[in-house]
Amino acid sequence: MSTHYQVRPATLRDAKAIAQIHTAAALEAYRGIVPDDQLKAMSSVEKRQAYWREAIEYCEPQVQVAMDGDKIVGFVGFDRSRDAKSRQTTGEIWALYAAPAYWSKGVGVTLWDAAREGLLEEGCTSVTAWVPLRNERALRFHELAGFKREMSTAKIATVGAIKIEEVRLQRSLSD
Repeated sequence: MSTHYQVRPATLRDAKAIAQIHTAAALEAYRGIVPDDQLKAMSSVEKRQAYWREAIEYCEPQVQVAMDGDKIVGFVGFDRSRDAKSRQTTGEIWALYAAPAYWSKGVGVTLWDAAREGLLEEGCTSVTAWVPLRNERALRFHELAGFKREMSTAKIATVGAIKIEEVRLQRSLSD
């Protein structure tokens, strides 16, 4: 069964729904990876809502939402790479999340396609994404989308009081 999702640019009114999806998906994805007390500490919808409102307002990153009818079921944030030594033609997926009830139902692929199109329009020729090494679902998704791990880039990212090992994945946008 394949559902067709509409993708559109996010508006300020979407910030709360985006924050709720971001929080729910992160809690589900990191359960068993991050201790429960730390998970709880990073689950502030209000903080995420403020972040996404600002991102939408200033288009940094560009944010698009996937719609199932009139319901937001996922979002993607993308822009130029934030990595210091990257080329101007390198884009980055800053965030890509689907509501857990929509996992493995095509939302992520729909959002990836929209981000790829947006990055190509911006003149990007390649794209990167930073993914936690222990987030098997996210790594599998990106690898199925043609990304390759750059193991030499592994680093420790700090999210609040939590330290998470991440690796950069990269792919060409012309493939």
